[in-house]
Parts: sequence; C-alpha cells; structure tokens
Amino acid sequence: MRQIILDTETTGLDPNQGHRVIEIGCIEMVNRRLTDRHFHA
Repeated sequence: MRQIILDTETTGLDPNQGHRVIEIGCIEMVNRRLTDRHFHA
C-alpha cells in the first residue's frame, strides 16, 4: 500500500489573525517502508 505522510508548520491556527503556513513536507511510504521520494518547501 502506498502512503503519503504530510507535515505542516504554521505560525498559528487562526488565519484571521494573520497566521500562515510557513513550511510543508511530505514523504512516501510503500508497504510501511520509506522510499527515496520526498518533498520540502
């Protein structure tokens, strides 16, 4: 089974107060094993 695990970093939880997403990362796993595929921005 293929899975994509996503992680985010934010400055807070309320966009009405100007909080925003500052970092996004993800990794791919196939059959519960890490592959070499990843993303970070």
